[in-house]
Amino acid sequence: MRLARTTGTTAAGRLGLVLLASAALVAVAPPPPATAAPVAPAAPGVTVEERRLDGDVPRRILDDSGFDGVAPAFAASLRGAGSYGQAERAAVRHGERLWQRAVDRAQGRGPAGGELSRDDDRPLYWARLAMTRELRAWHAESGLSEAAGTRLLERLESASRGQDSMTGGGAGDRAKGLKRIVVTGFDPFTLDRDIRISNPSGALALALDGTVIRTADGPARVETAVFPVRWGDFADGTVERALRRALPRADLFVTVSQGRVGRIDVERYNGAWRGGFGDNENVSETGLVPVKDPATQPQWTTTTLPYTAIAAAGTGRFPVYDNTSVTEIPAGGTAPVVRPAGPTPGSAARAGGGGDYLSNEIAYRATLLRDRLGLDIPGGHVHTPVLQFGPGNTDPATGTVSDPVFVQNRLDITEQLRTIVRVAAEES
Repeated sequence: MRLARTTGTTAAGRLGLVLLASAALVAVAPPPPATAAPVAPAAPGVTVEERRLDGDVPRRILDDSGFDGVAPAFAASLRGAGSYGQAERAAVRHGERLWQRAVDRAQGRGPAGGELSRDDDRPLYWARLAMTRELRAWHAESGLSEAAGTRLLERLESASRGQDSMTGGGAGDRAKGLKRIVVTGFDPFTLDRDIRISNPSGALALALDGTVIRTADGPARVETAVFPVRWGDFADGTVERALRRALPRADLFVTVSQGRVGRIDVERYNGAWRGGFGDNENVSETGLVPVKDPATQPQWTTTTLPYTAIAAAGTGRFPVYDNTSVTEIPAGGTAPVVRPAGPTPGSAARAGGGGDYLSNEIAYRATLLRDRLGLDIPGGHVHTPVLQFGPGNTDPATGTVSDPVFVQNRLDITEQLRTIVRVAAEES
């Protein structure tokens, strides 16, 4: 698994409809502000993402949240490792601790730490990057093979993202009459536009992991995970590895990302196309979504979420839409066409309802996996509203890392998505 790619082209050309929008990002991504300075090329052994740790905002987020000691503790454990096995155990143990600490903080257990609100997803993101940077530095001096280093990074990533613990429940849950729900979120992204970015889908994952939602049909346990905003990880199968264990035991799954300003969308159709928008490593990818068994790969997959019921339920302050629009190249055609009512027979995908970035791709991969496993369960993608700062703090130059409007917006999004998950479980 390529955990990060240290070189690549920055996003250029058509940016398209994207997932995980930044605080200034809308359905169609605008060009970066003229004042946005690209991150300098990473030094050997340090990724573009990790290099951003040296900025003032990431340091403040780690300090204010109390997560600044996570990476040094992990580095100390690595220094005491005398073998690959000991290093792997340290990576898994510290990764699991980081995930659980972030979940506990979001759900009000244990010390809040610092001045940031408990529901903030950013301490998890920046602390993980600090850990991967420490691991790369240790590996460079360890004498272990490149394959061993890649495996250690993979184990740290999956453990610290909740992917290892997302098993979809077990026989005990069935005996208790618990439904089992899988929910996924994403890291922050577009950090070169605004290093302060938070992703409400990641905050949602932390708020819901391990919780029980009371539905009209009985209780449902939620298990969550967070995924990276990196094309390479998706091509290497990170989504399928995590969900192949969880989906066969689940009654419902919802992949979630940040999308458009002021609205929530249940995405009806997902397309097999990458549109080229730059990821968190400043890598751009354009072309067919790479999957195993491409000979049987469909151009489109569809949601099986109860979209009509969700849109009509009155779940919170943001309007909810059943989004059926896609962009396709019609059968026999050569130019992309927007289809408000969904794809036409024989067309080639150029954007699903969720666009042509990694939100569309996780929706495509998850629903394709559902279909290939022959699972008859509801599942699909939901876009949250863009998470916005309050007036006076929208410009990154202010350096403000949080404000009351920002916090309230994130709390409102989380609670509305919690309700949407409950409606989906009841209607399914």
